[in-house]
Amino acid sequence: MNIARIFSALTLFAALSAPAFADSYPSKPITIVIGSSAGSTTDGLARAIGQEITAETKVPVIVDSKPGASGGIAAQAAARAPADGYTLFITTNTTQAANPHLFRKLGYDPVKDFAPVGALVKGYLLLVTNPSVKAQNVAELVASARQKPLTFGAGSSSARVASELFQQMTHTQLTYVPYKANPSAIIDLVGGQIDMMIVDLTTSLPQVKAGKLKALGVSSPKRSPLAPDLPTIAEAGLPGYEMSYWNAVYAPAGTPAPLVQRINELMRRALATENVRRFVERNGMEPFTSTPAELASFQAAEYTRWGSVIKAAGIEPE
Repeated sequence: MNIARIFSALTLFAALSAPAFADSYPSKPITIVIGSSAGSTTDGLARAIGQEITAETKVPVIVDSKPGASGGIAAQAAARAPADGYTLFITTNTTQAANPHLFRKLGYDPVKDFAPVGALVKGYLLLVTNPSVKAQNVAELVASARQKPLTFGAGSSSARVASELFQQMTHTQLTYVPYKANPSAIIDLVGGQIDMMIVDLTTSLPQVKAGKLKALGVSSPKRSPLAPDLPTIAEAGLPGYEMSYWNAVYAPAGTPAPLVQRINELMRRALATENVRRFVERNGMEPFTSTPAELASFQAAEYTRWGSVIKAAGIEPE
């Protein structure tokens, strides 16, 4: 038998055996790689989902935190793992939509190196200021920024791009102060070293409730159940403004389609459990499920959207 026939036979065998392999999945521990530190929202989400998958399948799920390079270290590790469904990547818009526009060299390809499995959740951001900033709403903040430049901090691509979009839509000039993580920026915001942030509710809302920060609006299309009296940024003075971040799960490229579908189903069932729903709601997020194909289309649209904001902001890739 020549090489071509051997290859054809192996390919046919793989295609025929993939559905059976998916039916028996999982049969050994699953590792979920994340690009943020332990204790982060993504870490909590991955652990909550993992616990439910373990409860259903009796198979351990391990969360492997690999922070650094804006999620790039984790992305590289997940992309190089075997395409057998036992290494998954729960990540955000940072690695899959923003990083390609922020870094000249990534070390991974957010499209070619991954098989989309499904979207998980979508979250929104809170516009907060130091109490010394006199503005009591978004319109007053814009007017203040036009009279005197304000500083904003960001320790993630979501916080950075959300503020850049705000700046572009309001035709103001804000001064960017970079941080390695949003919690560090929040500390300086409370201390008065910077004026404002647009940052996830998990990080900012506790400081607002403690009276240490002032909240002016949420970036969602409708009010947040966590702060129902707080208007959206759009209704508070900037019509059309909306910004979200999202989490989704990916497998290494080449993972068989039946196996991808099996993982998608496990993730959907985990998201529907009461424990995961409570975690999602408590952190100001909402379920955002999809098919693998829908995630691929959504990621492509997000790539374009984030890229346009970053380009308009004049941010040069590092």
